[in-house]
Amino acid sequence: MLRRLLPLLLLLAVLLPAAPAQAATPYRWTAKPIDAATAKRMHTSYRAGCPVPLRDLRYLTMTYVDFAGKPQTGEMVVHADVARNVARAFGKLYAQHFPLRRMRLVDDFGGSDDRSMAADNTSAFNCRKVSGTSSWSMHAYGRAVDISPVENPYVFPSGKVEPPAGKPYAKRSPARKGMVTRGVVEAFKAEGWGWGGYFKNAKDWQHFSRNGK
Repeated sequence: MLRRLLPLLLLLAVLLPAAPAQAATPYRWTAKPIDAATAKRMHTSYRAGCPVPLRDLRYLTMTYVDFAGKPQTGEMVVHADVARNVARAFGKLYAQHFPLRRMRLVDDFGGSDDRSMAADNTSAFNCRKVSGTSSWSMHAYGRAVDISPVENPYVFPSGKVEPPAGKPYAKRSPARKGMVTRGVVEAFKAEGWGWGGYFKNAKDWQHFSRNGK
C-alpha cells in the first residue's frame, strides 16, 4: 500500500508550497538620554572640559550581524543631533548583512582608543584629541563612528598601520570579510556623512563623521 502511495506523496511534496522560512530578526534601535548608570560607565570616555555636555549625548542600542552571521545588540554613544542618522545608517548595514566584530562603549576598554581598536570594536563617542594634535576629535562631539578597526585600519602616510593587527588589511584589494564596502559608504553618505577612506594622505578606512573630517 505504501509503495503505491509513494509516487503520490512525492508529487504532493513538489506541488504543495514550502513552509515559510522563519522570519529574520528585525532591526531595532533605541536612543535614550544618558542616565546615571550610563554616566557612571562613561567615567573614562567623558570628563570635565569635554566639548559637549552629557545632556547632549544619547545612548544608542542597535541590532547588528556578528562575524558568525548572528544578530546581536550593540551599543554606542553619539550626539543627540545625529542619533537618528547613525541608527538609519546601521540599519542599512544590518540589511546588507555587513558583519561587525563587536559594538561596545569605549569605556569597556578603559577609554583607550588603542585598546578599542585592537579589540576590533565599532564605537563612537570618546572625549579625546586628534592623535598628535591639540584639536578635539569629532569623536569628542559624538559625531564620528569607527567601524571594525582591524579590518579597516588607519594607514599613515609613512605606511604605519593602526591597529597593528590591521596590517594585512592595509591593502584594500581583494575585498575581505569585514572590510568597508561601497554599500557601507553609501549608507553613511545618505545621512550626509563623509568617509576617512577618501582622505588624500593618510587613509582612515574605519572612520565616518558628520563633517567628513
